Formats: sequence, structure tokens, C-alpha cells
Amino acid sequence: MNKSVFLLLATVLAGCQVGPDYIRPAIDAPEAYKESGPWQRARPADDVPTGAWWLVFHEPMLDTLAAMVVPANQDVAAAAARFAGSRALVRAARAGAVPQVGATADARRGRAGGRAATSLQIAADASWELDLWGRISRGVEASEAAAEASAGDLAALSLSLQAELAAEYFALRTLDAQSALMRQVIADYQRALGLTRSLFGTGMVSQADVLLAETQLRSAEAQAIDLGVQRAVLEHAIAVLVGLPPSSLSIAAMPLDAVPPAIPPTQPATLLQRRPDIAAAERRMAAANAQIGVATAAFYPAITLGASGGFAGASLATLLSWPARVWSLGTGAAQTVFDGGLRTAQRDAARANYDASVADYRQTVLTGLQEVEDNLATLRILEAEAVAQNAAVDAAQRSLAMALTDYRAGLVSYFNVIAAQTAATGNARSRQDISGRRMAVSVQLIRALGGSWSGGAVGPGATK
Repeated sequence: MNKSVFLLLATVLAGCQVGPDYIRPAIDAPEAYKESGPWQRARPADDVPTGAWWLVFHEPMLDTLAAMVVPANQDVAAAAARFAGSRALVRAARAGAVPQVGATADARRGRAGGRAATSLQIAADASWELDLWGRISRGVEASEAAAEASAGDLAALSLSLQAELAAEYFALRTLDAQSALMRQVIADYQRALGLTRSLFGTGMVSQADVLLAETQLRSAEAQAIDLGVQRAVLEHAIAVLVGLPPSSLSIAAMPLDAVPPAIPPTQPATLLQRRPDIAAAERRMAAANAQIGVATAAFYPAITLGASGGFAGASLATLLSWPARVWSLGTGAAQTVFDGGLRTAQRDAARANYDASVADYRQTVLTGLQEVEDNLATLRILEAEAVAQNAAVDAAQRSLAMALTDYRAGLVSYFNVIAAQTAATGNARSRQDISGRRMAVSVQLIRALGGSWSGGAVGPGATK
């Protein structure tokens, strides 16, 4: 049989596939994000982070830690193993499209009609199920799509863990900034305590003022200690994310002093290719669609070509001789006549599973769009809040300076000083908290946009 006959046979068999061909459902994505602002069109798409996306923050320690997540994290290792298993299932599905060859050897001795006889046989056989209705090819299609979805799951998990690491890193840096602030606050409270003691010594204030100042100081010291507890927990969490025992990782204290990088969002339609979880959901739709074809093919007869050949004889001396040869060629068809509705139920279940995968896909897209909008809005609002908070810090510092001056002059009680100190400290910590939140939301925006993933790991042919 020449090459043209093979091509003709393949074309005929492919044309007989039953079940619907896969077409990705249309998604009505908006032209632009509501929160993108007028500056979106002014920035080129090349500004979107690619490769190691965390490099946009210019944090050397973060760069080192983030690069360790995928190679060392055990959740990623488990997802990678599942992906390898799904690729093996693709190879298993493809094996059904080629002839299956086997070999047998048989030796028997028995008695019949009063005579003992020996029977020897060596044979090879081959069988090939003609994929006339696409049962095998649809199964391969489903396995390939499932493996591609598994690749998307792996990419989504890696991105999620990297984003979690970056968020915890900036939370730790924020605690370092608050610890530095509390050290300064404690130094200020110590000076205030010294002032009250001096004034008490001159008889200008009562001992109650001294006790109030000491209470304020000890409370600040306790808050500073509590920040150490929070930092230790975050450091331990970061160690586990990068696959290290908590006792083996120490991150030097370095107060956060950074502003979020500019992260222009891509067009909403681009999100369908950039986010690995959306791509994985789309590939599950393709797999579910192919399973409808597999279930539909069960309604048609299975046709098999078979051939066998070998040698049969009564002794080893004659077994491999030409007259001892045996062979056979044939074809067979098998069709289930009655199954109590089993195949219909299986086909209906496959269609329902596809409908569910379509709904899951559309919901994943909507969730992705929401996450981008949420983080864009949060960044915009936090930027305005940071400006207002800076003004509040300045006002609180001026109020504290005035309260201390009036207290030295005996114009106000120490309660005025305490109120001013509390306001100044609270506003300064709020400013640091806002700064940390802005960095964390920037990380989440990058994750919502798909990070550095561009779809290269998932798509038709990725599992070949």
C-alpha cells in the first residue's frame, strides 16, 4: 500500500469522526477596564512585566527568594508530577491508534483415543481497531486538552505562590518600617518621661504626670515587642514557600521605603491569553467536548482487523519447518444491541459535563476581570489615601510639638501631650500600613494580569 493510499485512508477516517468539533465559546470582554484610566493607551504593552515579573520592584532579596519558589516548593512539585502524569496519559491514548502486536508459545501433551500426543505452537498476532467513528482520536484529543489544562494549573499555582511570597515579603518589610518607627517613638517617649520628671522635681506637675508618661513609654515598648512576633511568623512562612525549614532562613531587617511601580493593564481581551487559570479552564472545555465524541462513538460498531501467523507441530524437529506454518487474516465487528440506556446516559453526562465546563470557563474569565478591576481601583484609591495620610502625619507632628511647648509652659495638662503623641504615632503607622498595602496590591495586580506567563506552556501541541 503506497503513501497516497495511506493519506486517503486517514482522510476518510478523520471525516467519520462523530461528536461536535470544538469551538471556543465567545466571551463578551469589554474594550477597556473601568479603572484603567486615560493613561492606558499612552503606555506600550511592552511595559507589562515579562519573565521574572518581580524584578520590576528592584528588590534584590525578593529576586533571590522568588526565584526559589518553583524549584523548591512542594506544592509546585506535586503539580509538576500531575502534569507529567497527564502527558503520560496522552501517550497512552495515542497508543490505541496503532496496531497491537502479541506473541504466544504453547506446548501441550495429552491422550486421545488411546494415544499420547504432543502439540507445540509458536505464533504472533496483530490487531488494529479501525477508528471509523473517532473514538480513539477523540480520546487522544481529550487527553491532550487535559494535559494542556494541567500545564495551565501548574503555571497558575507557580504564579500564585510567587505572588504570595512577594506579598509576605513586603508585609515583612512594612513591619521593619514600623519597628524602626517604634524605636523612634520609644526614644521620644523617654525624653517626654525625662521632661515630666524634671517638671515634677520643680513642683510644676504632679506625680500623676510622671506615671502617665511612664505608662505611655511601657505601652510603646510592648507594641514594639509584638511587632517582633509578627515578623517571626512572616519569616517562617516565607521559608516554607521557598522549600526551607523555618530555622534555616533569616532575612535582615530593612524598612520598606518604596513606591509601587507603574503597571499598565493590558486590554481585557488579552487577559484570556495571559492568565494561566483562564487558559486551563478553556482547555478543560476542549477536553469535555472531545469526551462527547467518545461517548457518541459507542453507539457505532467497533471494527477490528486481525492477522496471525506462526508454526504448529508435534515435535521441535518439525515445528519450524515450512509445512508447519499456520496463518489467518480476518476482520470483526462488535456492536452492543441493548444496554439498558447506558450509552445514552453516558453521552448525556458528557454533554452536561461540557456545559458545566463552559460555565466554569466564563466564570473564571469574569473573576479574572473582577480581580484586575479590584486591584486597579484599590491602587488608585490608596494613592489618594497616601497623599491625605501624609498631610495627617505632618499635622499630627505639628500638634505634638505645640502640645509639648504648651506643657513646658504649664498651659495644658499632660493628657494633651498623650493625645498628641497617640495621634502622631497612629498616623505615622497608618502611613506605613498604606505604603505596605500599595506594594501588596501591586503584586496582586501583576498576578491578576497573568504575571510573566504568556500562554507558551499551554496550547495545541504543547504536550507532544
